[in-house]
Amino acid sequence: MALEVGIVGLPSSGKSMLFEALTGARASGEVGMAAIPDPRLQQLADVVDARKVTPAAVRVVEVRGTGPALLGSLRQVDALLVVLDGFSGTHTPADDLETLRLELLVADRDHVEKRLERVAKQAKSGDPTLKREVADLERLLAHLDSGKTLSDWHEELPSELDPLTTKPLIAIENGPDGIDLKLESELAELPPEEAAEFRGEGVASALGEVVRRLAETLDLITFFTAGEKETRAWTLRRGRTALDAAATIHTDIARGFIRSEVVRWDDLVAAGSHTEASRAGKQRLEGKTYVVQDGDVLNIRFNV
Repeated sequence: MALEVGIVGLPSSGKSMLFEALTGARASGEVGMAAIPDPRLQQLADVVDARKVTPAAVRVVEVRGTGPALLGSLRQVDALLVVLDGFSGTHTPADDLETLRLELLVADRDHVEKRLERVAKQAKSGDPTLKREVADLERLLAHLDSGKTLSDWHEELPSELDPLTTKPLIAIENGPDGIDLKLESELAELPPEEAAEFRGEGVASALGEVVRRLAETLDLITFFTAGEKETRAWTLRRGRTALDAAATIHTDIARGFIRSEVVRWDDLVAAGSHTEASRAGKQRLEGKTYVVQDGDVLNIRFNV
């Protein structure tokens, strides 16, 4: 399942333009997929003569507006991209960021209060577990009312809360001191060759920095599957295993995992094929607990 990020910001900050720039689709307040550029992918595809090349991607959700109800729809995302107005001259990005942080705090407080009301009614049955949760939520609400966030809470949070203020937050300034999102959204509508020609030789999309910061914040690595039918990049949290990688590809593959053939991407490119990489001793077999490294090419053997 793809990682998911939410785009938030004050009105007219440029949220829709960021959505369009990342996904190449016209913003509709819905969702889209943002490809993660990786020059290693095409090199691998060329080696195996892949008929299809698929980059890794993250799922992007754009929220039109703020407020507890709208922001609450982002509780399942892995990170938040906060767009700040740095172009109109009527806003101060640092002040807007604090305003957005306050909006997130209010949304979390509203969520805790509503859950407290619901659980308090259920606890009238005398269930000791529910009574304990009521007590915990009352303390948590008092903590929030004191101006602190859920990220400041040093005890375990109820799993049902999915707080917003504990999620990684990446601020993106839309303007001359940040990224020209209007330009990037317009270039996203062009074929890649035309967009590259417009930017000029050797000038990369500014969105690459957004993707880099996102991967860094979430501590992601990229692994590959390389075959003639399809060569594809996948994201995985650093420190996860070959079994986790198998589950990322498909749950059936994880369920029937036998072993994984592993080769470094550059070793495969240098060898010219999986067969030659194996002959050169660059490809090895690993089990379920192998910790996947950035740049690994995996061929997972499984039986369902």
